[in-house]
Amino acid sequence: MTRQLMGMGMVAAIALVAVPVAAKTPKREQLSTTVAAQHDATVKALQDWVALPTIAAEKRGTPEGAEYMRKLALDAGFQQAKIIPTDGVPAVFATLDAGAKTTVGIYFMYDVKQFDPTEWNSPPLEAKLVDRPGEGLAIVGRGVVNQKGPQIAFLAAIKAIQASGRKLPVNLVLVAEGEEEVASTHFDQVVAVPEVQAALAKTIGVFIPSANQNKDGSAEITLGAKGAVEFQLVVGGETSDAYPKTDIHSSNYARIESPAWRLVKALDSLVADDGHTPAIDGWFENVQPLTPRQKDLIAQAANPEREKQEKALLGIGKWIDNEDYRTSLERFYSQPTVNIQGLVSGYTGEGGKTVLPGRAEAKLEFRLVPNMTKAEAVSKLKAHLAKRGFDDVRVTVSGGYGPNETAEDSVIIRAQKRMFDEIGVGYTIRPRNAGSWPGVVFNGPPLGLPASQFGLSRGGGAHAPNEWFLIESSDPKVYGLDKAVMAYVDYLYVLAEEAAKK
Repeated sequence: MTRQLMGMGMVAAIALVAVPVAAKTPKREQLSTTVAAQHDATVKALQDWVALPTIAAEKRGTPEGAEYMRKLALDAGFQQAKIIPTDGVPAVFATLDAGAKTTVGIYFMYDVKQFDPTEWNSPPLEAKLVDRPGEGLAIVGRGVVNQKGPQIAFLAAIKAIQASGRKLPVNLVLVAEGEEEVASTHFDQVVAVPEVQAALAKTIGVFIPSANQNKDGSAEITLGAKGAVEFQLVVGGETSDAYPKTDIHSSNYARIESPAWRLVKALDSLVADDGHTPAIDGWFENVQPLTPRQKDLIAQAANPEREKQEKALLGIGKWIDNEDYRTSLERFYSQPTVNIQGLVSGYTGEGGKTVLPGRAEAKLEFRLVPNMTKAEAVSKLKAHLAKRGFDDVRVTVSGGYGPNETAEDSVIIRAQKRMFDEIGVGYTIRPRNAGSWPGVVFNGPPLGLPASQFGLSRGGGAHAPNEWFLIESSDPKVYGLDKAVMAYVDYLYVLAEEAAKK
């Protein structure tokens, strides 16, 4: 889940209650004491989980990661947790029956992105506690914010409720996958299992625990996310006899086709002359434009200070075409994209090598918006290339899913708004994340469930070196680990009350 950029371009300040009112969680002080007593064990649980990475792209940590996730669920009080095989990395399905009237779905990912230890200031699997100036004490490690930190905080919340001698206010259905970071290649197979689908169908919606708090203490509510499709384009001796089977002497370029140049030509056809507008035939045919409400939310957030912070974080000085901030945000949330993640061909070491490459590969991804689908995007890509004679360019789709949307008046969103109002946390609403998670698997047919993110915690560096998750905050407005755990406790109680209103 490409999530660092998802936290940027925050939209529309909706409410900031000056005087916090009491939360509705019963005997909350007792629960808070329990959470504090669990603190060291919760930190240790996060550190232990970080030490066991599952990296689907490298086939690392499987099936061990699934078994570890299953044990985490059982340890948190789920009565049953089982491994669900797929054609790729296995998933985990667990249920917790508290005898409640309301059932809530929870989505976890137990996989993490790749990492290069030489790029890190702290070893990525050691999950060390380090001081973060201006923020507080944080854990640094691969996966701590995306998403193991928020997920451990959620598990700690349900542990605390049970440790205090009470039942949860809702029943839980958990589905956890190990391929989110490769665009959830086989997650649809998990939800299609009759037992899993039947359990999810009883829920009022699904949410993924997330670190959705900003440096000023405000929170974020998201109403959806772009879809994602990851794929590779390959040209070489394996795709046509016009190219050499291996790298050969560059003098042969006078008489033998170059797979590298051929790939460049194919890639260039995918975007317009401006270098960024998608030019795949029919690409915008089904794109759903922003609604007036969504444009209004974006406009309310387009302030100079936010733009300054965002540019500094990204290390850039201007937006595409030197657009104003509001226009850039509208583009951020509404435009489907065709992005090159990486190019690999020939010799890339020091100096030259005078070779004609035998192979060229590009790794790309689409970001999709409503009403686009994965099948549509892939079909149009292949038709576009075929029409231009690129039959020697092999397309391999490694994963993906469509976009998702959730109504602003759905119970899981209403509960977030109500909770933030009651505890005095300002919040923003975004039409959707520009990044992606497979919420469409719940949001789309046959389930048709609301799907969103929730979490009052803070971190950063997802997919990057020195990824971090805040444990002890130096700012009382920003939640450290224990307050983040209590936020999940509160949310479950508010969800139960909101669900009872219908």
